[in-house]
Amino acid sequence: MKRIEIINGPNLNLTGIRQPEIYGSTTMEQLLSRLRERFSTAQIGYYQSNIEGELINRIHAVGFEADGIVLNAGGYSHTSVALHDAVAAISTPVVEVHISNIFAREEYRRHSMLSDVCRGMVCGLGLEGYRFAVESFLLD
Repeated sequence: MKRIEIINGPNLNLTGIRQPEIYGSTTMEQLLSRLRERFSTAQIGYYQSNIEGELINRIHAVGFEADGIVLNAGGYSHTSVALHDAVAAISTPVVEVHISNIFAREEYRRHSMLSDVCRGMVCGLGLEGYRFAVESFLLD
């Protein structure tokens, strides 16, 4: 059974409530339930924190054991050299996810500090991006 870890950064605990016109009205709990049902042959873990260091600790904790990490670092995607270095340091492949299309948003959101150390990116497909990212690890 493959182990996939979903790691979400700041403000993603408010998914389903915060700016539903951008992020939708489905909660992360609802999404996780759907993913676990759809991919019942995989073990899908979940972690969320609004604190950069806690995200780094989680990446370190699972980054040598999991078969894949789905990472939505939220606003830290655009600013965090430390998260970049954490992803670069691990052996587990990482797929970066953005719920919104970062390239159609504010200028400062159009660059990701993480993309060059990730296996791939899913961007602008809403919460379905998580499904595509998980699926990408199961096709290996």
